[in-house]
Amino acid sequence: MKELSLDKFEEAYEVVKEVASETKLIYSDYFSAQTNNKVYLKPENMQLTGAYKLRGAYYKISTLTEEEREKGLITASAGNHAQGVAYAAKCYGVKAVIVMPTTTPLIKVNRTKGYGAEVILQGDVYDEACAYAYKLAEEKGYTFVHPFDDLDVATGQGTIAMEIIKEQPLVDYILVPIGGGGLATGVSALAKLLNPKIKVIGVEPAGANCMQESIRAGKVQTLDRVSTIADGTAVKTPGTNIFPYVSKNLDGIITVEDEELVVAFLDMVENHKMIVENSGLLTVAALKHLDVKNKKVVSILSGGNMDVITMSSVVQQGLVLRDRIFTVSVLLPDKPGELSRVSDVIAKQSGNVIKLEHNQFVSINRNAAVELRITLEAYGTEHKNQIIEALNQNGYQPKVVRVGI
Repeated sequence: MKELSLDKFEEAYEVVKEVASETKLIYSDYFSAQTNNKVYLKPENMQLTGAYKLRGAYYKISTLTEEEREKGLITASAGNHAQGVAYAAKCYGVKAVIVMPTTTPLIKVNRTKGYGAEVILQGDVYDEACAYAYKLAEEKGYTFVHPFDDLDVATGQGTIAMEIIKEQPLVDYILVPIGGGGLATGVSALAKLLNPKIKVIGVEPAGANCMQESIRAGKVQTLDRVSTIADGTAVKTPGTNIFPYVSKNLDGIITVEDEELVVAFLDMVENHKMIVENSGLLTVAALKHLDVKNKKVVSILSGGNMDVITMSSVVQQGLVLRDRIFTVSVLLPDKPGELSRVSDVIAKQSGNVIKLEHNQFVSINRNAAVELRITLEAYGTEHKNQIIEALNQNGYQPKVVRVGI
């Protein structure tokens, strides 16, 4: 294993300062109270390109020879590394070609183009886009800048740990998202160099846990498929070059379900007024899985590049999961005044009706029963149960239907 030295991290720290903001830690009263720890957020979503990836891309490109840069740069990325490479290439005045999966959110595609890069959409997941980028690099002679399986890139990402420990030297735990493993490599390696007592925990989506499976097997594994809303960490195969460093320095891996990310998005918007993409929320969702108390914990928010359509969907599903929006089905006679009576019951419980669906064909005898589906807004689970109980007491026997708006 090549040594990831403190000298290299210090060099990267000085280089990265040319383009990256030193994102200050944000103390979270909300998450601290939820977990009985002192929780700090490292808001890399506030970087110029909306993610930490600018650090690794810029440092890597600074280490290339002029000849390597002049050949043109190429990479594959689900979006954040793409913007980092595109911006760094613009700074150096060289060509950048970015291969992105066809599923990449539009905001990431447009912003990458906005930095002057040529964007090619290829493949359904990162791994397929990466294979195509390698093919183009060989055909055209471009210099490939890997998004995570490169020690220089990982060193650039590790500058995050330098900032965390300078600002909070007594940190106990650092939670870091894992896709391919570059960020985890840099952060864990530098954290251990500066203070071996710091625990660094990786966090993966349950539907894309390639690093967890690889560590269990003791060698790099490839998942058959990935399925997660955390598109930035939807990776089938972790980095081969960086795997030994993750295995050595990481103190554990937590996996979280997509539904947990949805709830974390609402928590972040409502309590910190910040937009954080699903991959960046992995460390927030993982806080409740961290079985420690009275510790100083830093959650790295890796990025905030999320398109408005995805935001809308996540907010809606989050409200459903929090019982702040729910749908009930009631049967009632098809007679004048019945809808008014149901509405009156709901109004007395301060429920807010946002949608009605009237189905007259649920029964042969319409006079006996028609179905009314009511979508309501509530304050939470307790209020939802209160409304349902009131409907029960008035003889409507409501059934909860798991649907959106």
